[in-house]
Amino acid sequence: MSTWSQNLWVKATPVLFVLLWSTGFIGAKYGLPYAEPYTFLFVRFVCTLFLLYLLIRLLGEHWPTEPRLWFHIAVVGVLVHGIYLGAVFTAIKLGMPAGVTALIVGLQPLVTAGLARSWLGERISGRQWIGIVLGLVGIVMVMGEKLDLANPEALFVGFGWAAVVSAFSALLGISVGTLYQKRHCTGMPLVTGTFIQYMGAMVVLGVAAMLFETREIDWTPTFVAALLWLIFGLSIAAILLLMTLIRRGEASRVASLFYLVPPVTALEAWILFGERLGPMALVGIAVAVSGVALANRR
Repeated sequence: MSTWSQNLWVKATPVLFVLLWSTGFIGAKYGLPYAEPYTFLFVRFVCTLFLLYLLIRLLGEHWPTEPRLWFHIAVVGVLVHGIYLGAVFTAIKLGMPAGVTALIVGLQPLVTAGLARSWLGERISGRQWIGIVLGLVGIVMVMGEKLDLANPEALFVGFGWAAVVSAFSALLGISVGTLYQKRHCTGMPLVTGTFIQYMGAMVVLGVAAMLFETREIDWTPTFVAALLWLIFGLSIAAILLLMTLIRRGEASRVASLFYLVPPVTALEAWILFGERLGPMALVGIAVAVSGVALANRR
């Protein structure tokens, strides 16, 4: 590979990662008409674990040596992949637009900063407080435009309170999971640690599917395509890109580009599904993204 090609790949990797990550909400939207959320995710993780195990054998990656670390990594998997993805898929299944769902869970850095104050003893700066307020204002603007006062039972256009609770449960799951990993999993190997996380999430989602779902899947071409995309595009390719960036020491570039996930997802959902956001919602997304960026600017 020439030097020019290498430089282009280095510059494109963070952008490609974020674009892949944003399509996770789109893949859920495509596949959920044919499978229930927990069942969908359980099948996804079973397939992902098989492929990831082959990759571990190929790369000769080492496993954690302490049983306690295995436990902590699995807990992170339950929070970050099980509760987060399970709740995101549930919110979309219940009718919440993909762009709105992405915006709510995109507030994760703000919630993490707030929780870190009490859990890790970290101080919240004045700039972070301003960012938190802007994030909340942005969410209120987006949700306010979706109000359907003529239908008090649903309250929002196309979805009800159950979808809202699911989206905020996803936000809490990934925020707590991030802090838990920071506190207990500093020695986690990247590849094998990801395998253990997926394994923990798979077990919890499998139990949830057994208890709360029919576990029926309509294996249409659309569902299979969505499943394959989420496996290869998200669970494998996006994770490998992230590991590449971390090993280069460029994780901060990914963090900054993450602010683009909600508007990119909203644009994709508008193109693919006709999900329209009015002027106030678009301004709300801009305000919320600015708040997240401000709170995390070094």
